[in-house]
Amino acid sequence: MTKQKVKTPEKYTKLKELFAGKRNLLIVLQDHPDPDAVASGVALRRLANIQGINSSIACSGLIGRWENRALINYLNLNIRALQKVKPHKFDLLALVDTQPRSGNNRLTTDKVADIVIDHHPIRNTTRSARFTDVRSGYGATATILVEYLESAGIEPDPPLATALLYGIISDTQDLGRRAKKADFNAHFYVSRYANLRMLAQIRHGTLPDRYYKLLYTALENARYFGTCITTHIGVTETPDVTGEIADLLVRREGIVWCLCTAVNEHRLLLSLRSNQTQEKDAGEVISRIVGNMGSAGGHHFLAGGQIPLETESNTEVSDIQEELRRRMKTIFGHQESRATRLIHAPNPPR
Repeated sequence: MTKQKVKTPEKYTKLKELFAGKRNLLIVLQDHPDPDAVASGVALRRLANIQGINSSIACSGLIGRWENRALINYLNLNIRALQKVKPHKFDLLALVDTQPRSGNNRLTTDKVADIVIDHHPIRNTTRSARFTDVRSGYGATATILVEYLESAGIEPDPPLATALLYGIISDTQDLGRRAKKADFNAHFYVSRYANLRMLAQIRHGTLPDRYYKLLYTALENARYFGTCITTHIGVTETPDVTGEIADLLVRREGIVWCLCTAVNEHRLLLSLRSNQTQEKDAGEVISRIVGNMGSAGGHHFLAGGQIPLETESNTEVSDIQEELRRRMKTIFGHQESRATRLIHAPNPPR
């Protein structure tokens, strides 16, 4: 049976029907939203606003990656702390670039999501939503929202267009990773309205000292075996930097897979990255790595997960990391490979 192709104009019509008569909308992003999530949330807010609906955007965690903070500042966006929001007071609840019980959002309300828009593989819990548009074949959720804007006849203003463009290029690595025709089309469309100079400043802006301290820790803790590399950055208040470090280390010559971990709020957070398409799916791999120790999910090239910690002690974390490496070795057939330091301390000068 041939899978029916999603028709965005029809989807947008159904979304407008759901908006009819509603007054307010809560848009929930993943705990530590990336540019794709932020841009998609802002685009959905724009679509709701033209229907006379007031919208709030919320998440449970901090935005730590410095480029992402720069994007938030450029948008002058107020992302509310989900812990301080009462979802039941909103007429509609939307999840964008995440899904119910996916492990990367801490929406604990009993209220079922009315709207779910995402590009990760669909979860069974998502099917209970009144409106779903989950396109796992797309490289970015922002691409879906760009198509909605086109269907609505909306020309995005420069900040929104810049955010959407950043969302697409960040999730597809400049259209080189998992990008489809729809992503190329959306990229072309929003490029006409985006502030490209501002986008360059956001992506290549200055970095604080603590970034380089974190990078030093990641390099010092990096161990490789076969085509895999792992590292740990310790306790952090900004968990989204694990993905940034994983993106960097997976580029090391001879490496296909990188797993970066960090401790945050009694959890060991994991970011997994791959740089090849012919091997395994990252979402499936991290699910096997984490197993029954915690929760995990993702798609072809990138995935994430979390494992609850009892004490956050060095011993507990080290034991879990050793088990994670053992499982990676088994999955990729590197059982006999020894974990080797990526860098060695130089000999002291004489």
